[in-house]
Amino acid sequence: MSESITMPALSDTMNTGRLVKWVKKLGDTIKKGETIAEVETDKAVMEVEAFHDGYLAGPLAPEGAEMPVGKIIGYIADSPGEAPAGAAQATPAAPKTAPPVTVRAADVPAEEEEGPKAAAAAAAKGAPAPAAKPAAASAKTTDVRPPSAAASSQMGEGAGTKSAPSPQSTSTQRGEGARGAPLPVQSSSPQPAEEMSAPKAPGEGAQTSDANRISSSPLARRLAEESGVDLARIQGSGPHGRIIAADVEAAKSGKGVMTPAAAGGAGPAAAAGAAPAVHGMSDQQIRALYPEGSYEIVPHDSMRKIIAQRLEQSNLTIPRFYLTIDCDIGRLVAAREEVNSTAPQDKDGKPLWKLSVNDFVIKALALALQRVPDANATWTESGMLKHRHSDIGVAVAIQGGLITPVVRNAETKSLSAISNEMKELAARARARKLKPEEYQGGASAVSNLGMHGIRDFTAVINPPQASILAVGAGEERPVVRSGKIEIATVLTVTLSCDHRVVDGVLGAKLLGAFKALIETPVMLAV
Repeated sequence: MSESITMPALSDTMNTGRLVKWVKKLGDTIKKGETIAEVETDKAVMEVEAFHDGYLAGPLAPEGAEMPVGKIIGYIADSPGEAPAGAAQATPAAPKTAPPVTVRAADVPAEEEEGPKAAAAAAAKGAPAPAAKPAAASAKTTDVRPPSAAASSQMGEGAGTKSAPSPQSTSTQRGEGARGAPLPVQSSSPQPAEEMSAPKAPGEGAQTSDANRISSSPLARRLAEESGVDLARIQGSGPHGRIIAADVEAAKSGKGVMTPAAAGGAGPAAAAGAAPAVHGMSDQQIRALYPEGSYEIVPHDSMRKIIAQRLEQSNLTIPRFYLTIDCDIGRLVAAREEVNSTAPQDKDGKPLWKLSVNDFVIKALALALQRVPDANATWTESGMLKHRHSDIGVAVAIQGGLITPVVRNAETKSLSAISNEMKELAARARARKLKPEEYQGGASAVSNLGMHGIRDFTAVINPPQASILAVGAGEERPVVRSGKIEIATVLTVTLSCDHRVVDGVLGAKLLGAFKALIETPVMLAV
């Protein structure tokens, strides 16, 4: 007997994983708990452990392959050379298709280019509607796919997709232009079946029964993609509200375009308060702006894809505002130098700690969240999560992106403990060895670009966190004290706030608490 090894879900954002390498070879003896493979998630390289004793059996997924979560990558057999019972599952099977279903003439809409009159005339004669393409002129049988079929293909311009009629609907249709035997019509490729619904008047909306799909012709979709027009905002004038090429051409000039609210109001997603879809330029449109051969295409890895998704999610779903304040860190700089110079040494003569300004920032933010507990929270639709501890994420730049390991219970840890923990987390982050629980969650975060000479900036909130503190460079600036101009070491910080959690006054209180702590570093040691 053998059991399959599947691509594991190693984080809550993981949909696919890349098989980095097999630690064990085909036929090797495996003990329960041993590492058999390494898998790259969106943020780290994780080890896959054997779930029982046995032998590694094939077929094995190739190293470097990117596969969806749950896909079989190999097998563990009870004896060497045993053929896995489910080996056929390791390779994708050809999709099964439903038997052909005949569709009567009333089910096939007239071609949009021929107009309603041509369609009516064709129906009166009991003949198929005029076709826009020669391939559709001959009478054949339509192969209709069931709703569960994953693959779908499209007919020519103006030819809508229809489901196989139920006995009741077929009998009704026979009385209207489809008398006698059914008129078989062959499409060049299978079509997906859809639930039949009452016809929509032109302009009523282009949504089909599937809320995530827009009824449109292939030519209309191609024109929309080339011109950057959002089909969801176009009022269709074709049969059943279908979008045709003429609608896209009109939309390009600003005609027949619905507002985002109206476009989203027709479907369940809008009823649930979903944000309208936002579409940027297509790959084809972007590449057309640059001469051929002037660039090279580097495919996105899983990390870059997840970063893009999370940033887009943050931008579209979080109403945010920014608060900026200057902090005098003269006393902090002096305290840091003194603490580092007096640090004890280990047996190799290295200091046991070396504090950075960022270590003080992490501790100050953690304590500020304790002083302003209403800001130490996370938004959920059912209620606010009020956190007991201050878990602070810290942005770390790594090859190909960034990751935010979390310092748990930061308010309870000493500056030296935070410093050493961050060095260890950053090292494992750059080696992509962090566990998901080490970079997920957190109530707030710190992003520091001061070491790169950046004076101030705004950082993007990382959901589900409610805030992030952007830290610039500490630098000498002229300040006014008691009516005199003096030179002080000033640090500018900007707090990005999720307005669903943190209101303006609450954010100001949090930033004020941070300023009081960072300017009085002795308070960070209490």
